[in-house]
Amino acid sequence: MPNITFYISEDQSDRITGFQDLTRTCFALCTEILNAEPDNIHIIFVNVRPGCGHPIYVELFYRLTESRTPEVMDKFMHELDAVIRLSTALTARIRCF
Repeated sequence: MPNITFYISEDQSDRITGFQDLTRTCFALCTEILNAEPDNIHIIFVNVRPGCGHPIYVELFYRLTESRTPEVMDKFMHELDAVIRLSTALTARIRCF
């Protein structure tokens, strides 16, 4: 586990042309920063009808381990945010659970 779900406003989803590249990069962040086992990583993209808020909402569910300190999680969230901005030119709201 980590499970990453991208909820993308359907009116903005066409801005993401490289889902596979974004998936590969997120996968690498999970293995390199979170030390996740490759078979336990899940990454999905869900188109949603826009309501209010950011055009992308990202949920990360992960297991708490000794190596996933607050500093490690801050680094992961910072890197994830940078990847999303680079891939989409959009600002995402990211939440970890």
